Amino acid sequence: MTILVGHTNMDLDCFGSLTLGKYLFPEAVGVKSRLIHPVAKALYNLYKNQLNLMSSRDLKDQTVEKVIVFDTRSQNRIREYMDMIPDFKGEIVIYDHHINDSSDIKGAEVHSEPYGSNTTILALELMEKDTALDPVDATIALTGIFADTGNFTHENVCIEDFRASSWLMSQGANMKLISQFLKPLKQDYQISLFHQVLNRLVYKKIHGHSIILSYFEMKDQVSGLASIVEKVFEVENADAIFILFGLEKAKKTLIIGRSQKERIDVSSILAPFGGGGHTRAASAQLKGEWGDDVYNRFTTSLRQSLRPAITAGDIMTRDVLVMHHEWSVLEASLFLEKVGHTGAPVLNDRDEIVGFMTLRDISKARRSKQMKAPVKSYMTQKVYSCNKSDSIKDLELFFVKYNVGHVPVVKDKTILGILTRTDYLNHLELR
Repeated sequence: MTILVGHTNMDLDCFGSLTLGKYLFPEAVGVKSRLIHPVAKALYNLYKNQLNLMSSRDLKDQTVEKVIVFDTRSQNRIREYMDMIPDFKGEIVIYDHHINDSSDIKGAEVHSEPYGSNTTILALELMEKDTALDPVDATIALTGIFADTGNFTHENVCIEDFRASSWLMSQGANMKLISQFLKPLKQDYQISLFHQVLNRLVYKKIHGHSIILSYFEMKDQVSGLASIVEKVFEVENADAIFILFGLEKAKKTLIIGRSQKERIDVSSILAPFGGGGHTRAASAQLKGEWGDDVYNRFTTSLRQSLRPAITAGDIMTRDVLVMHHEWSVLEASLFLEKVGHTGAPVLNDRDEIVGFMTLRDISKARRSKQMKAPVKSYMTQKVYSCNKSDSIKDLELFFVKYNVGHVPVVKDKTILGILTRTDYLNHLELR
């Protein structure tokens, strides 16, 4: 017997992988985890018959010769299946897109690609084989890709995810159904809890990172807490969020963390609390512990764990080309033409920054036929500048809200460097 399994607490990408896995291994039997992520429950309940998955408990006393694992390479995340077949000595094959994770499943054959979704790996194999899909299976698979790529907004999205999605659309995937499955908050209590959490957020700046924290006490645990945290994170647009749910009846604390920066590895941050997951999404449970003491202990640990944020001083250009306020506008125009810049800081006799001269300012002087006038008469005197220690998040304010193209980095009016809109965009692409 060959079985197809995904990680415990199966999500939409896991279901998408299992669905396409049945086409690659038609003789295999799909197995369902005891736990299903709240976001995936609606899809599973509607397509239970189509998925036709046996329970992990039903593996007991079965003879299994081969295990195909999807969307994980961690022994701990498939333990619930392997515990049911303790005498298993057969072949294990893994299809997983978490390329930075190390595999602790001994002897496994690993198929790994750096795609945004695990389902993409299987979809491309089936596309190469010119396999025809049932439209319902195509819908389940495409839902998995949309979910794991954040609707194609996550940084690990690649062209292969789009190719796989295009092929699944050609196989009859239904976008109306997919949009329904991807709605994070479906129940009234989830929407109510979302607003309650929003009102209890604490905003902190830790080592240059914009962090949202909250401790929220509840009588009992309800499904969909991760979806609520993700929706809050989407609305608030911080670098990372950590919500601690104190569950009074169960006497435990659930910590859910999300991040949108590589420098904030939420899985590592939650590891001291017994947590795990992905770099950008992880959770932890502390049984027998709840209350303000847990929150205070976590915030202390967070400060110790966080790596400092990238600052303006890290990415600024240090050799700054400048103008003098007594230059003529004509001299400024020739200078910018020679160096190929669209603007430059203007300094006074004490080498203090007093303004900024751009091609737009020069155009105003040219229209007025005042090219011999001093730069100080036409320069922009209100200069948006930043400190060397300002974070990239701080710089976003200048480039996005104030729509400036250059931000001098200064200390006591002395210019240390300069950042341009291009520098900012290049950093976003490379981070």
